[in-house]
Amino acid sequence: MIIAIDGPAGSGKGTITKLVADKLNLTNIDTGATYRAIAYAALKNNYNVADKDKIVDISKNSEISFDKDGNIYLNGENITKEIRTKEVSSIVSKISSIVELRENMVNIQRKMAQGKDVIMEGRDITTVVFPNADYKFYLDASIEERASRRYKQNKENNIDMSYDEILENIKARDYNDMHKEVGALMRTDDQIYVDTTDLTIEEVVDKIVNYIKGDE
Repeated sequence: MIIAIDGPAGSGKGTITKLVADKLNLTNIDTGATYRAIAYAALKNNYNVADKDKIVDISKNSEISFDKDGNIYLNGENITKEIRTKEVSSIVSKISSIVELRENMVNIQRKMAQGKDVIMEGRDITTVVFPNADYKFYLDASIEERASRRYKQNKENNIDMSYDEILENIKARDYNDMHKEVGALMRTDDQIYVDTTDLTIEEVVDKIVNYIKGDE
């Protein structure tokens, strides 16, 4: 079974997919984290977003994996915390817009899901990676609420970013994500739309689980 979830930054996709995965015993694959891993590697090698060929080579020659707790590894190195820094956040959307990189990453993401019951979240999971997924959701929230959530998340992880800085970053992310040449974030008629602005995490999880179980 494949459950695909798309939505903008800060809409709660990461948290929600982990909890739904636990409730339904699914493998959780965070595709946004895979792009962040490439962005982290690019920064580590002192590449900038203009070094497209070098960044594409990273995607061809790197091994990305997750453990059962959702930690992400790049060539065996646990980079779960490193990929959430301000520096990575500032370039990941532009890096993920590189067409050849996206093509490589889609293949990697599909291989991760082979032979498993998975829940996968990102920006183009319902439209590009798994357009024939068994269930397709689009999670959303107001931009102010999304910025507030990311601000709280960063505080918990000791990441120093102001609310206004995060808000502007999310606005830029939204624009870039929705205007990508390949794999743009978009709403479609076959997605189940969930506005999480005024819902608790538990309410969103229950809504998705109940839909999958046929209770809604």
